[in-house]
Parts: sequence; C-alpha cells; structure tokens
Amino acid sequence: MRFAIAGCGLIGQKRLKTILPAHSLIVAADPQLARAERLAAQAPGATASTDWHTAVKHPDVDAVVVATTNDALAPVTIAALEAGKHVIVEKPAARSLAELELVQQAAAKSGKHVHVGFNHRFHPAFRKAREIFLGGDLGPLMFIRARYGHGGRVGYDREWRADPKLSGGGELLDQGVHIIDLARWFLGDFTRVEGFAHTYFWDMPVDDNGFLLLRTPAQQCAFLHASCTEWKNLFSFEIYGRNAKLHIEGLGGSYGVERLSYYAMKPEMGPPDTTIWEYPGEDTSWRHELDSFLATVEGKGEPGPGLRDAQAALEIVEQIYRNSKQL
Repeated sequence: MRFAIAGCGLIGQKRLKTILPAHSLIVAADPQLARAERLAAQAPGATASTDWHTAVKHPDVDAVVVATTNDALAPVTIAALEAGKHVIVEKPAARSLAELELVQQAAAKSGKHVHVGFNHRFHPAFRKAREIFLGGDLGPLMFIRARYGHGGRVGYDREWRADPKLSGGGELLDQGVHIIDLARWFLGDFTRVEGFAHTYFWDMPVDDNGFLLLRTPAQQCAFLHASCTEWKNLFSFEIYGRNAKLHIEGLGGSYGVERLSYYAMKPEMGPPDTTIWEYPGEDTSWRHELDSFLATVEGKGEPGPGLRDAQAALEIVEQIYRNSKQL
C-alpha cells in the first residue's frame, strides 16, 4: 500500500517505521518543512511538503496517516476521505463530537475505512488479556480500575496540548481516551457517566487530571484516573472477574516493562494461582495496529477501533467536561 503521512513529529515517525519496508511512503507533509524532509528522507522516492491538502489528494496515494495536532485531525481526515483514501487517524480523531460527526458523514459517503489510533489495544499484554477474557476464564466481569499518567516536563503548559484551540481539551482528552476505550473494549458501552476534570498544577486553561466513574446497565463499573501530575510515568489497568483478575502494567520505556499478571482464584480462595507474562523490548503495538488496518481494508479479519469507538470516548469526555463546569 502507498501512504501519505500528514504530521511528521514523533507519532508520524512511529507510523513510518511500521510502513517500511513492506509498503511505501509517497509524500510526507508537515507545517515545518524540515520535519517533513527528515521523514521523507527515510523512504526512497518520497517527497516532502508543507501542504497537507496536496499530499492527501496525491493520485499515487492509497491511504493517509493523520498524525497532526488535534485541531487538524478532522479536516485532514475529511479531505483524505473526499479524495478516496483510506485513513489511519490518531486518537481522539477530532476535538469534539461536532467535528467527529462531519468525519463520520464523510466516511459514510466515501465508503473508505477509517481506523482510529487507539494503539493500546494492540500491545501484547492487552492482546493476551483479551484472549483470556474471550476464553471465559475470568468469569463474569465486575469492574475495572485503571490509572494512566505522566509528569509533563518544563514548559509543558506552553505546548500545543495546553492550548484548547489546538487540543480541544486536556489530559482527559489526551491520555484519558485510551483508558476509556480499553474499559469499553472489555465492559461494553457505559450508560452512567460521573466524575470531573480539574487543573491542579499546570498553568494552563485545560485539565491536568480527570477522574471517572463509568457504569454499564448491569452495574459493572470502570474507575479511571488520567493525570499529567504523576511525576513518575505510570500505567496500570486491572480487570476484575468473579473467577480471576488480570493486571496490565507498564507500556515499555519510561513506563516500565510491559507485564500481564493473571490471578486465578482457588476454590478454597486464599492466595491465587499467579501467572506472569513480560514483554520487554520495543513497542510492537504500532505494527500490529497497521496489520489490523490493512486486514480490514482487504476485507479480512475483524475491524479494529474506528469512528464509533472514537464517538463513544468523546461522548464520555464531553460529559465529564460538562460535569466539571457545573461544580
């Protein structure tokens, strides 16, 4: 498949590594030409541009990776769909439900596939956890408890994520949508949304912490906390069933070694039987995610996260933001 990449920062670089060498990059686009040139230089024959409009319409491009700041996610995706291209768009896919609705309309009209970059579903620990869950060994699920956060860096409150015009929201919209999506992946849709978002530390007009209590019609619950005042990077996701518990920790790198712990309750209860899988080394989620995208385009396998999943996450985020304004 032949790709264009719009947005040549860190995520654009990660995406390129999964595209090459099996596929090709035709054009890289970024407002900073030097960044586009650095990315294009890694792919034989690729060109660089500051104009994403031209890039997504390139006649030799089959699919577009949208790895821009949040304000451009929807416009670039819509333009790519109107040009007849398949799309991988980074989460949250839009700054708001209103923007996302326009993307959904364009996708329905084009008939092209849109994959939303909830790449955490493709981490090996989560792939294994999903396998165990689908096998029924956990028994009926009761609740999920998850924490995800980082500590920012000097000047973080002056970067684009701190500007609501560019980002659409703060930490809840940034990292929070990942754990919302993962919780929904296991528990299904949430019909009761409670919680709030607040700015405790950073000097910025968007939230640095989000606290959520989400419930399904069966009263299964997800208790989630997303934070950029964590100081030491943290990822912890616990899935509680009546028969067993799964705990995913770390995402590699500064988050620590990725690990899945499986705690199976004994008939006599007491200390559980414990199995632990560790996944050291590079983050393979991006490559597995591209494989899922390609399989869906080819009509094989089950579709990965898409616009409906982005909509479900944004509905929760917007409800929490509304709750917070009422406090």
